[in-house]
Formats: sequence, C-alpha cells, structure tokens
Amino acid sequence: MAAPMSDGIGIANLPNQRHKIVAKRGAHFTLMVVGESGLGKTTLINTLFSTELSPAKNYNRRHHKQLDKLTEIEIIKAELEEKQFKTKLTVIDTPGFGDYVNNRDSWTPIIDFIDDQHEAYMRQEQQPQRTDKIDLRVHACLYFVRPTGHTLKPLDIETMKRLGTRVNLIPVIAKADTLTQNDLHLFKQRIRETIAAQGIRIYQPPIEVDDEAGAEHARILQEAMPFSIIGSTEDVTTADGRVVKGREYLWGVAEVENENHCDFRKLRSLLIRTHMLDLISMTEELHYENYRQAQMETRKFGEQKPRKFENPKFKEEEEQLRKRFTEQVKSEEARFRQWEQHLIQERDRLNKDLELAHSAIKSLEAELDNLQVGYGRGTNRR
Repeated sequence: MAAPMSDGIGIANLPNQRHKIVAKRGAHFTLMVVGESGLGKTTLINTLFSTELSPAKNYNRRHHKQLDKLTEIEIIKAELEEKQFKTKLTVIDTPGFGDYVNNRDSWTPIIDFIDDQHEAYMRQEQQPQRTDKIDLRVHACLYFVRPTGHTLKPLDIETMKRLGTRVNLIPVIAKADTLTQNDLHLFKQRIRETIAAQGIRIYQPPIEVDDEAGAEHARILQEAMPFSIIGSTEDVTTADGRVVKGREYLWGVAEVENENHCDFRKLRSLLIRTHMLDLISMTEELHYENYRQAQMETRKFGEQKPRKFENPKFKEEEEQLRKRFTEQVKSEEARFRQWEQHLIQERDRLNKDLELAHSAIKSLEAELDNLQVGYGRGTNRR
C-alpha cells in the first residue's frame, strides 16, 4: 500500500491560483455617487483614488442647466495601477439630483440607469458571442447625506429605499467637519434608527467566523456606518509640522486620514482594501440575479424589456410635445384650407374671365361674319 503524500494533492493551492488569475486579468469596479450638489462628491472620489478623476463642478453653469430640472448621468472612466496590478475604474456621477424645490421622482433616472445596466448585461449573455461583454453594473453606491444634524430627509428615505434593493448601498455623511463630535455621534444614531425603521437595505460587510482579525474589522466597519467623511486633495500643515491631506480652519486642521476626525480610512478600506471583491460578488450573485430572475418570470426568452413611462416629468414633456404637434397640425390644416379656398375663388374668377373672353370672341366672330356678308353684297352690285 502506497504511503500518502505528506504535502497533500494540491487543493490548498487553489487560492494561489485564484490570485494569479485576478492579478493577470485585473479588476473592474463601478462606483456610483448620489447626493445633492455641493456635498463634495467629486472631491471625495479624487481623494479616494489619489488622482483627479473629475474636475470640480462649475456651479454657475449648473445653475442654468437646472432649468431642465432633470437628474443627469455622467460616466467617468480611468485605469489605475498599483504594484503592477491594474484596475479599470468607472465612476457614475448624478448631477442635478435633489437640487430643486420639487424633487419628486428625481431618483428615476438613477434607478433606470442601474436597471438598464442589468438589462444590457443580461441581453449580452443571451448572445452567441459573449467574449467582449460591456459591463457597467454598479458594484457600490455612495449616498451622500447632508450634515444637518437632524435625520434623513423624505427624499433621502425614498431614494435609499429604491437603491437598497438594487445595489450595494453605502450611506456617507458629507462634510463631517461641519459637525462637532457629539453632534456627529447623535446624527449617526438617528440615521441608523431611521434606516432600521424604514426597512432600508444597506451593505453590511460579511463577518467571517474563521477569521478573527477580519471579523473584528468587519464589525468596526458595520458600527461606523454611516461613514462620516472629509474630502480634500490639498496638502496642509498641522500645528506639529506634519503635512497631511485635509482642510485648514482657524481652530486647526481637519485631517482626512485621521480616524479621530472622520471615517475616511474605514470607507477606503471597505471599498478598496478589504471588500471590493465582495461588493463585486454581491452585485453578481444577489442584485443581478434578483433582476434576472424577475425579468425571466415576467417575459419570454429574448423578449425586449417593455418601455417605461414611470417618470411624470417625461409624461408631462411627452404630453406637451403631443399638444404642440396637434396645434401645429391644426394650424397647418387651417392654412391649407385657406389656401384651398383661395385657389377655388381664383379658379372661379378665371372661369368667369374665360367665359367672358369666349363671349367676346363669339361676338367678334358674329361681327366679322356680318362684315363679310355686307362686303359680298356690295361687290355683286357693281
């Protein structure tokens, strides 16, 4: 009988194989940011990835564009590399959300975009060739809460309810340096209570029972939600002479990476260092599968997704366009009838003129005949 191999058959090397596959292929990560203008979404993204992915917004230009009263979708793509590992990053920005007096249904373009990416991926999976699939499914959504110190607004609650069932939702408190530590603690507690009372689903980092260090880190991340954030790409000097990323005030410096000041490092750890692959896996195995199953149960294989008419703004615009088109058609028809009547009148006038001309010609012909008869009689007399 052969002795068993002391180092096993090699199954334990599967994680190493997986690491090599991921290192060779790289990663693709799509992050969506949702929140009102002026909450530092662009600054936070640039701070998270230590590069200027997007320039600062021009709010003067934005003021004129707000006349459209529509939430827009902006897609920013970049390729990041660290220690020869490449990640294709896509950031979905949503300018215009929550910027109006009446923000009813302002979440609709955002929800439609998330659903449309699931739909597009599902359609590609049904094709014979699936090698070059375009995947813009959102892996994580940062929802920016204004630091009011009170609780979530009705718009926040309605939007987060819809987002939580479709994407890994991560709430963040923007510009946390505008609140005292005590006010920030109370604000977080109120938000957590509202999330629980309203049944809003947010992303919870999984706690691995066989990994004590990882489990403890996951608990810390869970307890920190919603993350309090300070975003800044500027270098400032602290009172003790350190140069850090932060914001300078009369009372001192608010440091981005100081965990006593905000939860920036925890958020970066969640998104990049420790749970990026889990966010991708949750999107694939939970959110996409839920969408795919729901669609497969309600329509036939290969059938196109029914067109949506859920947005009252679009309905209103469509109704206005239809009304304008109808008015233009009526105006053209009235103009055509007027022109047709004019042609009929002109035809009648020409017919009368023609009749008068015929009468004149006949009269002239009669006179000519009479002249010819008179001329013949005079000749015979001679």
